[in-house]
Amino acid sequence: MRLLFVTSTRIGDAILSTGVLARLLEEHPNDRVTIACGPAAASLFEAVPGLERVIVLDKMIGSMHWVYMWSQTVGRLWDILVDLRNTPITYLLAAKTRYRMTRAKGSQIHRVRHIARIIDAEDNPPAPKIWCNDARRAEAKRLIPDGGPVLAIGPTANWRGKQWRAESFAELIQRLTAPDGILPGARVAIFGRDDERPMALPVIESVPQDRLLDLVGRIDLLTVYACLERAALYVGNDSGLMHLAAASGVPTLGLFGPSQSALYAPWGPLCAHVQASLSYEEIFPEDFDHRSTDTLMDSLTVDQAEKAAVELWSRAQDAAA
Repeated sequence: MRLLFVTSTRIGDAILSTGVLARLLEEHPNDRVTIACGPAAASLFEAVPGLERVIVLDKMIGSMHWVYMWSQTVGRLWDILVDLRNTPITYLLAAKTRYRMTRAKGSQIHRVRHIARIIDAEDNPPAPKIWCNDARRAEAKRLIPDGGPVLAIGPTANWRGKQWRAESFAELIQRLTAPDGILPGARVAIFGRDDERPMALPVIESVPQDRLLDLVGRIDLLTVYACLERAALYVGNDSGLMHLAAASGVPTLGLFGPSQSALYAPWGPLCAHVQASLSYEEIFPEDFDHRSTDTLMDSLTVDQAEKAAVELWSRAQDAAA
């Protein structure tokens, strides 16, 4: 059987869609799988069972990337076709069974539940799942050797308004790794894309060199995932990296301000989020422009984040007992 899975160009949404893919593969374990996704998310799917191909959809003028996808997938009968982008061109492909995303007008359900609607699993949605391999885990062990616990930090976001200030991250790291913190003396791993390095640098520079694991821009997403599996706790802004951490199983705390936690909070039994004190409706300035507006996270205090991290850590410790 052949399965075509068309998912998001955005890393976060692509990760949140993997639960549906996992459920379909559980039901059809011998499927040969083709994934169509954006370039940023492509490496996430390299270890999917039964993978034949990842079709990378680089955005083209006039939406020609969809024509390219059609040219790569036409001429065969797909047993299952999943289109989470709801693109009309997939109607031109032959398929026995189709699953298509519907728009959630006015809906306030979490994105994981929304995606699960396509397989009638909204009430019991499959959790996001990333498949990894031994080579990536071996590389992660080289980058994060066995030793003391690791606090993983995601200090960046896809636009400035969602990014907590570097000095707030620095103070939170100091508190959590202090002698009386929940992770005394822990190593600190900083993650982010290569182009986000200027945003992450103040946080990197705040960590003592003997405890710093600077992984910003150095590894691909699947290796990032393997590294997150080795962490004790993750704290970061609302981002694709946050969702990757949650999928890895590490206790994950998401920091939210100008984005809706009801839709995009990290998903999993050992996940939590903390929201800025100003409501989502109040937080945007009148002259808001996501390209130029500074952080909108200042009403989230270090005290609030620390309290949420301590509570999550306590819950994780209880679950492990």
